[in-house]
Amino acid sequence: MPKDKRSFFERLTGSVSVEDTNEEELEEAETYEQPRAHLAVSSGTKSRAHTKASPARKDEDWLTPEEEGQLTVDVFQTESDIIIQSTVAGVRPDDLDVQLTRDMITIRGKREQTREITHDNYFYQELYWGSFSRSILFPCEVDVDSAEASLKHGLLTVKVPKLDRHRTERIKVKNE
Repeated sequence: MPKDKRSFFERLTGSVSVEDTNEEELEEAETYEQPRAHLAVSSGTKSRAHTKASPARKDEDWLTPEEEGQLTVDVFQTESDIIIQSTVAGVRPDDLDVQLTRDMITIRGKREQTREITHDNYFYQELYWGSFSRSILFPCEVDVDSAEASLKHGLLTVKVPKLDRHRTERIKVKNE
């Protein structure tokens, strides 16, 4: 059995030394190279990594039309409520869909670009355009019927009252 002349790193990673490889083999290896993890833009931040094994793609093609961005949120509590806030500037209230259950909230929407601009005409392209959504599990049970949502200056605020299962209340017994 011939001795493996590769370095420890080359054996560990499965790579080969450039000196031991001809140009044709390098081109073939680049063709089948796994793409690096691409990050999906999420309403102003980068959040989900896609690591599908597929041929390398151009950078401008990494977000396909059927994918959704992930909405960025702040979730906090007061003594009696759970508050969810998110910046949704450029989205009309009619284009927002807020669905609640006793243990989860899902916010969906779509931000539409008003004019068509070719890729070559951009200097910077950082805004996310298209569909977005976010589902959040509540840390406690909430009162879905008393929830309120408002949109002011591009900030969506959803206020959901908590249900306090441990709260006791005294009632007066009436004499009939």
